[in-house]
Formats: sequence, C-alpha cells, structure tokens
Amino acid sequence: MTAEIINLRRVRRAKERAEREKQANENRATHGRTLAERRKVRAEQKAAKRHLDDHRREDS
Repeated sequence: MTAEIINLRRVRRAKERAEREKQANENRATHGRTLAERRKVRAEQKAAKRHLDDHRREDS
C-alpha cells in the first residue's frame, strides 16, 4: 500500500488562492464595470450637464 505524499503548505496555499479568486469574482460581478460602460456613463453625465447649462437663465 503506497500513499501519495502531499505537501500540506502547497495544499493550504492553493485553497487560500482559490478562495481569494472566488471573492474577487464576486466583487467583479458586484462592483465591476467595463471601461466602455464607465465612459458611456461619463459622456451621458456631461451631455446632461451641458443640456442644463444651455437652458439656464441669465439673471440680470
């Protein structure tokens, strides 16, 4: 009967690495947006601000 020799440190590190990757994937799904999405939102905000500024009344 031969048993497989395992390095407990490697197993522990692999488990921790997998847990960190799982947490990172959850964070990406929750908080992550692509660069294109961020640029689109920023452009929409600029357009809305410009629209409001164009319709602002001048107090004289």
